[in-house]
Formats: sequence, structure tokens, C-alpha cells
Amino acid sequence: MSAQPQATPKATSGWKAILKRAWPTIRILLSIALLWKATSGIDWHAILDSDIQMQPWWFLAAGLTMISAFICGGLRWGFLMRKVGFQGSLANFVSLYFAGGLINQGLPSTLGGDSYRAITATHLNSSGKLIEAKELNEELHHSVDLEHATPKLRLSFSMVLVDRLLGLAGNNLLGGLGLILGGATLAAWGTDLGYAVTSMMVVAGLLLAAILAWGPSCHLLQKLLDRVQMNHALPGIKLAFSWPMNVAQAAFAIGIHSLTILTLLFCLKAYGVDAPIEALMIGLPALSLLLMLPISISGWGLREATLSSVLALWGVSPSMTVLASISYGAITVLSVLPGAYFLLKRK
Repeated sequence: MSAQPQATPKATSGWKAILKRAWPTIRILLSIALLWKATSGIDWHAILDSDIQMQPWWFLAAGLTMISAFICGGLRWGFLMRKVGFQGSLANFVSLYFAGGLINQGLPSTLGGDSYRAITATHLNSSGKLIEAKELNEELHHSVDLEHATPKLRLSFSMVLVDRLLGLAGNNLLGGLGLILGGATLAAWGTDLGYAVTSMMVVAGLLLAAILAWGPSCHLLQKLLDRVQMNHALPGIKLAFSWPMNVAQAAFAIGIHSLTILTLLFCLKAYGVDAPIEALMIGLPALSLLLMLPISISGWGLREATLSSVLALWGVSPSMTVLASISYGAITVLSVLPGAYFLLKRK
């Protein structure tokens, strides 16, 4: 009777191990399949024979806006980290942000870029140098178990999470505004959905600000943070979500996502395509939500399939959208290449 229940966990564990090892390959295959699907309908000969007036200067503008978006994201994360007591200059945190972004572009690593910057930041000293190199290498080459992690590492991961939540808020607010402006083209209920999304984000922001402003609830939050050994996280949380800083953070987050939208807009203009800005304000935020699902490598394939479908509703050629989306992906990779310097420097 006891032998059969014992065999089931082993089998389950074996399947989990196999799936974990195979998942990177599955993601690559899914990316290839989605990219093939997005490009299969393109008449390349017709494009080559057409009179497309390429304007390469738009690619330069797209690169500048994407780099600016990464710099702004790194600065936001750096301010959060310094607020909770981590050492290192803002330039150090921006460099780590670029390195994490490069890892997230699909480098052959089982460690995500967010984990990399969270772990490495705990080893920065006041002069910006990495200390305890042996311990750092061990942490980077083993899976992170936050349940048994040090309070310092937990605190670092919490600020990465706060940074991501701010990014998500900006993404959703921008998407909501896009739906308000152009949702009627998407569906009859598109505009109403835009108002609903925007209202939910505003209410959530006000609720968080109220919790942080009211003494008893703030004290309760501090006790919860003490229990999970993140005693010093509250200043960073207040920097992100307290009134009136939450308004500035929301505006800054929307600005960062607006820079990525400008990047795609400039890529489209490089191929002579004028796309409505509200279409991009709907398409890219929706894509960002889809990219939370780990089903492709850095969004390749999924990005092209999604954007070509969305922008087609505004009369934008799917072929041109796919070309611009591929260019957008390439520019993103090129923009985070400065992170390679930090990775090689650590080696």
C-alpha cells in the first residue's frame, strides 16, 4: 500500500526535471514557429520590387529612444535600491540594468536578467566595486531559494519586484489611454475597456497610497515585512507608491513605455509607414502583458504575430509591421549590448 504513493512523487519529479531541461528548447521552437507564421504571408519579391523609400535615420532615432528607455529604467531601479540602503552609484545600477536586459534577450543562461541584477547588486560596495567574488559566483550559478536567502538578498529582490510593478502600472495606464483614444477601432467595447483599465489602475494607486499614509495599516505592513526578513523595504515601497510620489512614478513609468512606443513608431517610419499613435499605444502594452508568459525567446515571433494583427485594424500593412517589428527587436538587442561590458568586466 505504501509503495505506490511513493512512486508517484518520483515520477512527477522526473517529469518536472525533464520539462525544465527541455523548456528552453521548446521556447526556441515556439519562437521560430510564431516568427514563421508572422512572415509566411509576406510577399518578399513584391516588397523588393516596390518603391519603398527607406529612411535609415529613423533607425538611429529608434536606437536613441530605446537606449533612453533602458537608462530611465535603470535610474528608477537605482533610486529604489539606494533608498533601502544598498551601496553603489546610480551609474552602477544602470550598468546592472543593461546587463540584466542583455541576459533577458535570450543569452544561454538559466538565470533571468532580473535575478542577475538583484543578486549582483548585493555585492556592490560604496565605490562601485564588486566584493565577495567567490560567493557571488556561487549565488549566480545556483537557483535562488528566497525562503532560505539572506535578508539582504530578499531586500534586493523586493526592490526588483517593486520596480517591475511600477513598470506594469505604467504599461497598463498607457494601454488604457490608448484604448480610450482608439479602442473603438478595436471593438465596440474598446473605449469602455480603456476607461475601466485606467480607473482600476488609479484606484489601485490611491488604495496603496492610503495604506501607506494611515498609521495602523503602515505599521501592520512593517510587521509583515519584519516577519519575512525585509525590515528595510518600507522606504523603497513608500518611494514607489506613497502620495504624491506615486503620481511622479506613474508619469515616469508612462514616459519609459512611451519611449519604447516611439522606438516602434520610428521603425515603422523607416519603412515609410505612418501608423496611428493610438494603435501603438494599444499594441505594445498588450504585447508586454503577453510577454509575461514564457512562451518565446525575448518575444521573437510573438511580437511580430501580435503587432501585425493589431495594426492591421488601422490599415497598416502586416508585411511592413513584421519588418518594423523585426527591426524593433534587433534595435532592442543592440541597445542593451553595453551590458556586455559589465558582464565581461565581472569575468
